[in-house]
Amino acid sequence: MARFIAPTAGRATGVGGLPHADPARAVDGVLAAFPEVPYGPGLPNLGPCEQIVWNDAAVLPGLEVVEGRLVVDLEADHAEAMEEVYVAFVENDASAFAPTPGTYSGLLELVSRDLSGAVLVKGQVTGPVTVGMQVVDRTRRPVLYDEGYADLLGKALALRARAVEGALAATGAPETLVVLNEPYWASLGSTVVPVQDETVRAAVQDIASQVEGGLGIHCCSNTDWGFVMDLDPAVLSIDAHQTAREFLLYAEQAAAFLERGGIVAWGIVPADARLFAEETEGTLARRMAAVREGLAEYVDPDLLVRQSLVTPTCGIKFATEEEADRIQRITAAVARAWREGA
Repeated sequence: MARFIAPTAGRATGVGGLPHADPARAVDGVLAAFPEVPYGPGLPNLGPCEQIVWNDAAVLPGLEVVEGRLVVDLEADHAEAMEEVYVAFVENDASAFAPTPGTYSGLLELVSRDLSGAVLVKGQVTGPVTVGMQVVDRTRRPVLYDEGYADLLGKALALRARAVEGALAATGAPETLVVLNEPYWASLGSTVVPVQDETVRAAVQDIASQVEGGLGIHCCSNTDWGFVMDLDPAVLSIDAHQTAREFLLYAEQAAAFLERGGIVAWGIVPADARLFAEETEGTLARRMAAVREGLAEYVDPDLLVRQSLVTPTCGIKFATEEEADRIQRITAAVARAWREGA
């Protein structure tokens, strides 16, 4: 994959979307909670084109909206548009894939701010499996199952990732991180949704080839964590509130991943306001302590904190704006306790 990034030392950051309807208010909350590792939030309540999948599927040749579905007619002739993607990929030219106000309002608001206090700035792009399973052909078959279009899909999203990274880099921050948002990776290895490992690997490698800074992967469900860590993402972002036990079954691989420079973003703070209401700063700190205990046999505790981030579990959708801001503030507080307990 792309290169590893500098140790994040247990700092806090956010994940995915926020419920805010005003980009300025959303970014104000991000910067208040995460001044050192701010991120460009998705703002799905602004409309469908700001939502995961829809915002990044916009770069795909032949895309149409049919009865509320994202559709590509694979029987139609898209040769010219597809060639433009391949040429841009070979030439590393992402100018036609730049985020726009109608799709990336949160990111564009973030990069317009003074981020001089940041050590790392973070953006996100919907990953190839999630896009490829949600965009379908005329028979409602996911385009990821079409070998030719799956190859194109990885390259188009690679150029989108390069463009997002370019916007982040323009802030002058020392490090950039683009995270692939991949909820559909929960289906890896499933017989119900057969996605070949090599299809996934090829798409991720295409994206990594276009990204000069860090490239991460976020999956908020359980998956084949061994496969994911073998891809060597700069950051592996997980829902540690719900899936820490399953992740810790891969403790030896996790230790090796951390030792070679990988970072785990521990999504320990519930993004769902109903689950968040059942927790306190203290109970969440104890959950993080349990992670440390679960890895104690395999990982030096100082290394564990050094190669970590602390985040909400996922994008904050089921919450009010005020609740979302509080979830982010508590995330920052839990991260401080995590660092102090190292």
